[in-house]
Amino acid sequence: MVWVGLALLALVSAGCGSSKNSGGSAAYDAATPQVAKENVAPQQKPGQENAPAPAAVQPVQQQERQLVRTATVDLVSDNVLNAINEVKNRAQGAGGFAGQENSTEQRGSVTVRVPSAELDKIVGDLKSVGKVTRSEVRSEDVTDQLVDTEARIATQKASVERLRVLFERAGTTSEIAQIEGELTKRQSELESVQRRAESLKGKVALATLTVQVSTTPIAPPEPEKAGFVGAFLGGWDAVVELLRWITVAVGALLPFVLVLSVPAAAVIYVLRRRKRVTRTNEAA
Repeated sequence: MVWVGLALLALVSAGCGSSKNSGGSAAYDAATPQVAKENVAPQQKPGQENAPAPAAVQPVQQQERQLVRTATVDLVSDNVLNAINEVKNRAQGAGGFAGQENSTEQRGSVTVRVPSAELDKIVGDLKSVGKVTRSEVRSEDVTDQLVDTEARIATQKASVERLRVLFERAGTTSEIAQIEGELTKRQSELESVQRRAESLKGKVALATLTVQVSTTPIAPPEPEKAGFVGAFLGGWDAVVELLRWITVAVGALLPFVLVLSVPAAAVIYVLRRRKRVTRTNEAA
């Protein structure tokens, strides 16, 4: 009841304030000097329909696109380990860091994270590390995802704040428990959306570069096959793979079957023999 009274009092106060503002506005209009009215922009004359808009009215600048950039480079080098170390050093020199690495004397690969603005330069400089046999740079526009995520964060924050206000005003134990549970849920959702936003921003800020090094040229990946033939070949490969796994499973179980079959056969033989002896004794 107290909340209801406060709400009604707020509405009445707002109505009185609105009436005062209306009266004040009318009085102000009546007292406005004629000079101020003359400063109003004149109406556009005929023939000026195509005149440019005033400088103050300009279209909002388009938002900068947020791109997640990735690159893959294949190198041929006589010294794989030195080439891998050189790639890591260049990434660190540009403000990035090295991630996953797997290398031998014949073949190796390393994944580094570098600032997106430095990706093109680093990819171009890899020509001095080894012979580039393949270079691929890809970009994914995540601007809409980031905008949507930021909007969800703002909405969740407002929702959490409203629940906190209600939590402070709650008077009974049941109200406190109900609001606290909902507040915990909203806070968890807010943190989840914030983590997603931070992840997207991190991917935008740091591009991913994967470099494969080999002493011999690396075969390029096979192009994806589309259409009926591609679907048929994909299904056939799946069948062959399934049969291979079935064969492997049978081969793994076969030793157990051979080992257990001898005792099982002996037990069956003994049971059958006892059964025959029992029948002979009953007949006699």
